[in-house]
Amino acid sequence: MTVVADASIEVTPVPDPPSVAGADLRVFAELARLANASCRHDAGHDHFDRPALELITRWVDRADRVHSGVLARRGGVTVGAAVAVMPLDDGAPNVEFDIWLEPNRWGEGIEESLLAAIERKAVELGRPVLQTFTIHRPGASGESIASPTGSGSVPAGDRQTRLMLDHGYVLQQVERNSVLDLAGDMAPIARMRDAAATAAGPDYRVVTWTTPTPDEHLEGYAYAISRLSTDAPTGDFVWPEEEWDGARVRRRDANSADAGLTIGVAVAIHIPTGAVAAYTELAIGEDPRSATRQWGTLVLREHRGRRLGTLVKCENLLRWTAIAPDSPRVSTFNAEENRYMLDVNEAMGFVPASYAGAWQKTVGGR
Repeated sequence: MTVVADASIEVTPVPDPPSVAGADLRVFAELARLANASCRHDAGHDHFDRPALELITRWVDRADRVHSGVLARRGGVTVGAAVAVMPLDDGAPNVEFDIWLEPNRWGEGIEESLLAAIERKAVELGRPVLQTFTIHRPGASGESIASPTGSGSVPAGDRQTRLMLDHGYVLQQVERNSVLDLAGDMAPIARMRDAAATAAGPDYRVVTWTTPTPDEHLEGYAYAISRLSTDAPTGDFVWPEEEWDGARVRRRDANSADAGLTIGVAVAIHIPTGAVAAYTELAIGEDPRSATRQWGTLVLREHRGRRLGTLVKCENLLRWTAIAPDSPRVSTFNAEENRYMLDVNEAMGFVPASYAGAWQKTVGGR
Protein backbone atom coordinates (compact mmCIF):
# COMPACT_ATOMS: atom_id res chain seq x y z
CA MET A 1 0.00 0.00 0.00
CA THR A 2 1.25 3.49 -0.84
CA VAL A 3 1.53 5.99 1.99
CA VAL A 4 1.52 9.67 1.08
CA ALA A 5 3.58 11.57 3.64
CA ASP A 6 2.69 15.04 2.37
CA ALA A 7 1.80 16.69 -0.90
CA SER A 8 5.24 16.20 -2.42
CA ILE A 9 6.83 13.14 -0.75
CA GLU A 10 5.53 9.71 -1.69
CA VAL A 11 6.62 6.81 0.53
CA THR A 12 6.16 3.33 -0.93
CA PRO A 13 7.19 -0.14 0.30
CA VAL A 14 10.26 -1.88 -1.06
CA PRO A 15 8.96 -4.98 -2.88
CA ASP A 16 10.11 -8.19 -1.17
CA PRO A 17 12.26 -10.17 -3.62
CA PRO A 18 11.19 -13.83 -3.98
CA SER A 19 14.80 -14.82 -4.61
CA VAL A 20 18.14 -13.31 -5.53
CA ALA A 21 17.40 -13.92 -9.20
CA GLY A 22 13.87 -12.54 -8.84
CA ALA A 23 14.82 -9.26 -7.18
CA ASP A 24 14.13 -5.93 -8.83
CA LEU A 25 17.72 -4.87 -9.45
CA ARG A 26 16.73 -1.26 -10.09
CA VAL A 27 15.22 -0.93 -6.62
CA PHE A 28 18.17 -2.50 -4.84
CA ALA A 29 20.64 -0.51 -6.91
CA GLU A 30 18.86 2.61 -5.64
CA LEU A 31 19.02 1.33 -2.07
CA ALA A 32 22.75 0.65 -2.36
CA ARG A 33 23.37 4.03 -3.97
CA LEU A 34 21.52 5.85 -1.20
CA ALA A 35 23.18 3.81 1.56
CA ASN A 36 26.66 4.43 0.17
CA ALA A 37 26.10 8.13 -0.49
CA SER A 38 24.66 8.65 2.99
CA CYS A 39 27.45 6.81 4.78
CA ARG A 40 30.16 8.52 2.73
CA HIS A 41 28.77 11.91 3.64
CA ASP A 42 28.38 11.18 7.34
CA ALA A 43 31.64 9.25 7.87
CA GLY A 44 33.84 11.14 5.41
CA HIS A 45 35.10 7.91 3.80
CA ASP A 46 33.91 4.99 1.66
CA HIS A 47 34.80 2.10 4.00
CA PHE A 48 31.13 1.18 4.46
CA ASP A 49 30.23 0.88 0.77
CA ARG A 50 28.03 -2.13 -0.09
CA PRO A 51 26.94 -3.44 -3.50
CA ALA A 52 23.28 -4.13 -4.28
CA LEU A 53 23.90 -7.89 -4.31
CA GLU A 54 24.68 -7.90 -0.58
CA LEU A 55 21.43 -6.11 0.20
CA ILE A 56 19.44 -8.55 -1.91
CA THR A 57 20.93 -11.71 -0.41
CA ARG A 58 20.33 -10.52 3.14
CA TRP A 59 16.76 -9.58 2.23
CA VAL A 60 15.80 -12.97 0.77
CA ASP A 61 17.15 -14.94 3.74
CA ARG A 62 14.19 -14.78 6.14
CA ALA A 63 15.12 -17.64 8.45
CA ASP A 64 16.70 -15.53 11.22
CA ARG A 65 15.98 -11.88 10.37
CA VAL A 66 13.25 -10.26 8.29
CA HIS A 67 13.92 -7.13 6.24
CA SER A 68 11.39 -4.55 5.12
CA GLY A 69 11.77 -1.05 3.80
CA VAL A 70 10.32 2.02 2.15
CA LEU A 71 11.43 4.36 -0.60
CA ALA A 72 10.77 8.12 -0.61
CA ARG A 73 10.19 9.79 -3.94
CA ARG A 74 9.68 13.42 -4.84
CA GLY A 75 8.63 14.28 -8.35
CA GLY A 76 9.18 10.68 -9.40
CA VAL A 77 12.82 10.74 -8.26
CA THR A 78 14.02 8.47 -5.43
CA VAL A 79 15.52 10.72 -2.76
CA GLY A 80 15.64 8.50 0.33
CA ALA A 81 15.02 5.09 1.82
CA ALA A 82 14.60 3.41 5.17
CA VAL A 83 15.28 -0.25 5.90
CA ALA A 84 14.10 -2.11 9.01
CA VAL A 85 15.46 -5.45 10.24
CA MET A 86 13.47 -7.59 12.66
CA PRO A 87 15.44 -10.30 14.51
CA LEU A 88 13.47 -13.54 14.86
CA ASP A 89 15.19 -14.77 18.02
CA ASP A 90 12.67 -15.87 20.63
CA GLY A 91 11.26 -12.91 22.56
CA ALA A 92 13.13 -10.24 20.59
CA PRO A 93 11.27 -6.91 21.09
CA ASN A 94 13.38 -4.76 18.80
CA VAL A 95 13.49 -3.43 15.25
CA GLU A 96 16.80 -2.16 13.91
CA PHE A 97 16.64 0.44 11.14
CA ASP A 98 18.67 2.71 8.90
CA ILE A 99 17.63 5.90 7.14
CA TRP A 100 19.50 6.76 3.95
CA LEU A 101 19.08 10.08 2.20
CA GLU A 102 20.52 12.01 -0.67
CA PRO A 103 23.02 14.11 1.33
CA ASN A 104 21.77 17.39 -0.12
CA ARG A 105 18.09 16.65 0.59
CA TRP A 106 18.18 16.83 4.40
CA GLY A 107 15.83 19.41 5.85
CA GLU A 108 13.10 18.90 3.24
CA GLY A 109 10.96 16.66 5.46
CA ILE A 110 12.11 13.45 3.78
CA GLU A 111 13.94 12.06 6.79
CA GLU A 112 10.91 12.71 9.01
CA SER A 113 8.61 10.93 6.55
CA LEU A 114 10.89 7.90 6.44
CA LEU A 115 11.26 7.78 10.22
CA ALA A 116 7.48 7.99 10.67
CA ALA A 117 6.99 5.09 8.25
CA ILE A 118 9.48 2.92 10.18
CA GLU A 119 7.86 3.74 13.52
CA ARG A 120 4.41 2.84 12.17
CA LYS A 121 5.82 -0.45 10.93
CA ALA A 122 7.29 -1.24 14.35
CA VAL A 123 3.94 -0.59 16.01
CA GLU A 124 2.19 -2.83 13.48
CA LEU A 125 4.69 -5.61 14.20
CA GLY A 126 4.30 -5.26 17.96
CA ARG A 127 7.98 -4.44 18.30
CA PRO A 128 8.22 -1.60 20.84
CA VAL A 129 12.00 -1.04 20.80
CA LEU A 130 13.38 0.95 17.87
CA GLN A 131 17.15 1.08 17.37
CA THR A 132 19.50 2.78 14.93
CA PHE A 133 23.07 3.99 14.57
CA THR A 134 24.21 7.42 13.44
CA ILE A 135 27.65 7.87 11.84
CA HIS A 136 29.88 10.84 12.62
CA ARG A 137 33.23 12.18 11.46
CA PRO A 138 36.07 12.45 13.97
CA GLY A 139 37.31 15.77 15.28
CA ALA A 140 33.97 17.58 15.27
CA SER A 141 33.98 20.95 17.01
CA GLY A 142 31.24 22.40 19.19
CA GLU A 143 29.01 20.79 21.78
CA SER A 144 28.74 17.05 22.14
CA ILE A 145 26.44 14.53 23.79
CA ALA A 146 28.23 12.12 26.11
CA SER A 147 27.49 8.43 26.09
CA PRO A 148 25.73 7.25 29.27
CA THR A 149 28.38 4.51 29.51
CA GLY A 150 30.89 7.22 30.41
CA SER A 151 33.01 6.67 27.29
CA GLY A 152 32.70 8.58 24.03
CA SER A 153 30.34 11.20 22.64
CA VAL A 154 28.63 12.32 19.44
CA PRO A 155 28.46 15.86 18.02
CA ALA A 156 25.31 17.60 19.21
CA GLY A 157 25.11 19.72 16.05
CA ASP A 158 25.19 16.92 13.47
CA ARG A 159 21.88 16.64 11.65
CA GLN A 160 21.61 12.93 12.41
CA THR A 161 21.90 13.73 16.13
CA ARG A 162 19.26 16.43 15.91
CA LEU A 163 16.86 14.10 14.09
CA MET A 164 17.19 11.51 16.83
CA LEU A 165 16.73 14.01 19.66
CA ASP A 166 13.79 15.74 17.98
CA HIS A 167 11.93 12.43 17.78
CA GLY A 168 12.53 11.12 21.28
CA TYR A 169 15.49 8.79 20.76
CA VAL A 170 18.03 8.39 23.55
CA LEU A 171 21.76 7.87 23.08
CA GLN A 172 22.75 4.54 24.63
CA GLN A 173 26.36 3.98 23.58
CA VAL A 174 29.15 5.26 21.34
CA GLU A 175 31.28 3.04 19.15
CA ARG A 176 34.61 3.86 17.59
CA ASN A 177 35.24 2.91 13.96
CA SER A 178 38.96 2.23 13.50
CA VAL A 179 41.02 1.27 10.45
CA LEU A 180 44.29 -0.59 9.93
CA ASP A 181 46.48 0.01 6.88
CA LEU A 182 47.01 -3.44 5.35
CA ALA A 183 49.97 -2.16 3.33
CA GLY A 184 51.86 -1.46 6.54
CA ASP A 185 54.51 -3.54 8.27
CA MET A 186 53.04 -6.78 9.63
CA ALA A 187 56.12 -7.67 11.71
CA PRO A 188 54.81 -5.94 14.87
CA ILE A 189 51.55 -7.90 14.54
CA ALA A 190 53.51 -11.14 14.21
CA ARG A 191 55.42 -10.30 17.39
CA MET A 192 52.14 -9.55 19.19
CA ARG A 193 50.77 -12.90 18.02
CA ASP A 194 53.81 -14.76 19.33
CA ALA A 195 53.71 -13.00 22.70
CA ALA A 196 49.98 -13.69 23.03
CA ALA A 197 50.51 -17.38 22.22
CA THR A 198 53.07 -17.59 25.00
CA ALA A 199 50.68 -15.87 27.44
CA ALA A 200 47.80 -18.18 26.46
CA GLY A 201 49.90 -21.22 27.27
CA PRO A 202 49.67 -24.84 26.15
CA ASP A 203 45.95 -25.25 26.88
CA TYR A 204 44.97 -23.24 23.78
CA ARG A 205 45.58 -23.64 20.07
CA VAL A 206 44.51 -21.46 17.13
CA VAL A 207 42.53 -22.85 14.19
CA THR A 208 41.80 -20.81 11.06
CA TRP A 209 39.60 -21.29 8.03
CA THR A 210 37.98 -19.51 5.13
CA THR A 211 34.25 -20.19 4.88
CA PRO A 212 32.45 -22.54 4.65
CA THR A 213 32.92 -23.53 8.29
CA PRO A 214 34.54 -26.97 8.87
CA ASP A 215 32.15 -29.57 10.27
CA GLU A 216 34.31 -30.28 13.30
CA HIS A 217 34.06 -26.67 14.53
CA LEU A 218 30.50 -25.91 13.46
CA GLU A 219 28.64 -26.22 16.77
CA GLY A 220 31.41 -24.77 18.93
CA TYR A 221 31.73 -21.77 16.62
CA ALA A 222 27.93 -21.30 16.63
CA TYR A 223 27.86 -21.28 20.41
CA ALA A 224 30.67 -18.70 20.55
CA ILE A 225 28.76 -16.43 18.14
CA SER A 226 25.67 -16.71 20.33
CA ARG A 227 27.70 -15.46 23.29
CA LEU A 228 28.44 -12.18 21.49
CA SER A 229 24.89 -11.05 22.32
CA THR A 230 25.42 -11.70 26.05
CA ASP A 231 29.15 -11.07 26.63
CA ALA A 232 29.88 -7.94 24.57
CA PRO A 233 29.42 -4.49 26.17
CA THR A 234 26.13 -2.91 25.00
CA GLY A 235 25.28 -0.37 27.71
CA ASP A 236 21.48 -0.12 28.01
CA PHE A 237 21.00 -0.99 24.34
CA VAL A 238 18.47 -3.83 24.16
CA TRP A 239 20.24 -6.74 22.50
CA PRO A 240 18.23 -9.96 22.93
CA GLU A 241 20.14 -13.20 23.28
CA GLU A 242 20.69 -14.62 19.83
CA GLU A 243 20.08 -18.28 19.11
CA TRP A 244 22.87 -19.83 17.05
CA ASP A 245 23.42 -23.44 16.08
CA GLY A 246 25.27 -25.18 13.28
CA ALA A 247 22.32 -24.80 10.91
CA ARG A 248 22.31 -21.02 11.36
CA VAL A 249 26.04 -20.84 10.70
CA ARG A 250 25.50 -22.89 7.53
CA ARG A 251 22.76 -20.49 6.44
CA ARG A 252 25.03 -17.50 7.01
CA ASP A 253 27.88 -19.18 5.12
CA ALA A 254 25.60 -19.87 2.15
CA ASN A 255 24.11 -16.37 2.22
CA SER A 256 27.57 -14.81 2.35
CA ALA A 257 28.73 -16.90 -0.60
CA ASP A 258 25.68 -15.82 -2.61
CA ALA A 259 26.59 -12.21 -1.80
CA GLY A 260 30.14 -12.69 -3.07
CA LEU A 261 31.68 -12.42 0.39
CA THR A 262 34.86 -14.14 1.50
CA ILE A 263 35.10 -14.66 5.28
CA GLY A 264 38.24 -15.57 7.21
CA VAL A 265 37.85 -16.95 10.72
CA ALA A 266 40.32 -17.60 13.53
CA VAL A 267 39.31 -19.37 16.73
CA ALA A 268 41.14 -20.33 19.90
CA ILE A 269 40.34 -23.88 20.98
CA HIS A 270 40.54 -24.79 24.66
CA ILE A 271 42.34 -28.12 24.33
CA PRO A 272 41.17 -29.77 27.58
CA THR A 273 37.48 -29.29 26.69
CA GLY A 274 37.52 -28.77 22.91
CA ALA A 275 35.45 -25.59 23.36
CA VAL A 276 35.82 -22.51 21.17
CA ALA A 277 37.16 -19.98 23.68
CA ALA A 278 37.54 -17.00 21.32
CA TYR A 279 36.85 -16.12 17.71
CA THR A 280 37.27 -13.34 15.20
CA GLU A 281 36.06 -12.81 11.63
CA LEU A 282 37.20 -10.77 8.62
CA ALA A 283 35.08 -10.31 5.48
CA ILE A 284 35.45 -8.76 2.05
CA GLY A 285 33.07 -8.44 -0.88
CA GLU A 286 33.56 -9.19 -4.56
CA ASP A 287 35.66 -6.06 -5.16
CA PRO A 288 39.19 -7.11 -4.13
CA ARG A 289 40.17 -3.46 -3.66
CA SER A 290 37.42 -2.70 -1.15
CA ALA A 291 37.89 -2.32 2.58
CA THR A 292 37.97 -5.47 4.66
CA ARG A 293 35.32 -5.57 7.39
CA GLN A 294 35.94 -6.87 10.86
CA TRP A 295 32.86 -8.83 11.88
CA GLY A 296 32.48 -10.41 15.30
CA THR A 297 35.33 -10.72 17.79
CA LEU A 298 34.78 -12.21 21.22
CA VAL A 299 36.61 -13.94 24.03
CA LEU A 300 34.11 -15.89 26.12
CA ARG A 301 34.00 -14.61 29.69
CA GLU A 302 35.30 -17.80 31.25
CA HIS A 303 38.45 -17.66 29.09
CA ARG A 304 39.38 -14.01 29.49
CA GLY A 305 42.69 -12.77 30.88
CA ARG A 306 44.85 -14.97 28.64
CA ARG A 307 45.32 -12.58 25.68
CA LEU A 308 43.19 -14.78 23.44
CA GLY A 309 41.62 -11.75 21.73
CA THR A 310 45.06 -10.53 20.67
CA LEU A 311 46.03 -14.04 19.60
CA VAL A 312 43.11 -14.69 17.25
CA LYS A 313 43.00 -11.16 15.81
CA CYS A 314 46.69 -11.15 14.95
CA GLU A 315 46.60 -14.65 13.49
CA ASN A 316 43.62 -13.81 11.30
CA LEU A 317 45.19 -10.59 10.04
CA LEU A 318 48.50 -12.26 9.20
CA ARG A 319 46.79 -14.84 7.00
CA TRP A 320 44.40 -12.26 5.54
CA THR A 321 47.13 -10.48 3.58
CA ALA A 322 47.37 -13.59 1.38
CA ILE A 323 43.60 -14.05 1.11
CA ALA A 324 42.85 -10.41 0.18
CA PRO A 325 46.19 -8.93 -0.93
CA ASP A 326 44.60 -5.94 -2.68
CA SER A 327 42.38 -4.80 0.19
CA PRO A 328 43.81 -1.49 1.47
CA ARG A 329 42.51 -1.55 5.04
CA VAL A 330 40.52 -3.28 7.74
CA SER A 331 37.58 -1.40 9.26
CA THR A 332 36.24 -2.34 12.70
CA PHE A 333 33.84 -1.08 15.37
CA ASN A 334 34.33 -1.29 19.14
CA ALA A 335 32.37 0.13 22.05
CA GLU A 336 34.24 3.10 23.47
CA GLU A 337 34.05 1.55 26.94
CA ASN A 338 35.70 -1.65 25.68
CA ARG A 339 39.14 -0.39 26.63
CA TYR A 340 40.76 -3.82 26.45
CA MET A 341 39.93 -4.35 22.79
CA LEU A 342 40.73 -0.74 21.91
CA ASP A 343 44.16 -1.20 23.52
CA VAL A 344 44.70 -4.32 21.40
CA ASN A 345 43.64 -2.54 18.21
CA GLU A 346 45.78 0.52 18.91
CA ALA A 347 48.82 -1.68 19.57
CA MET A 348 48.21 -3.36 16.20
CA GLY A 349 48.12 0.02 14.45
CA PHE A 350 44.39 0.78 14.17
CA VAL A 351 43.50 4.48 14.15
CA PRO A 352 40.08 6.19 14.53
CA ALA A 353 38.21 6.86 11.26
CA SER A 354 34.66 7.70 12.41
CA TYR A 355 32.23 7.18 15.28
CA ALA A 356 28.76 5.72 15.68
CA GLY A 357 26.01 6.62 18.11
CA ALA A 358 23.61 3.88 19.20
CA TRP A 359 20.10 5.31 19.66
CA GLN A 360 16.97 3.71 21.10
CA LYS A 361 13.32 4.57 21.57
CA THR A 362 10.37 2.66 22.98
CA VAL A 363 7.12 3.26 21.10
CA GLY A 364 4.72 1.04 23.05
CA GLY A 365 4.31 -2.38 24.58
CA ARG A 366 3.16 -5.64 23.08
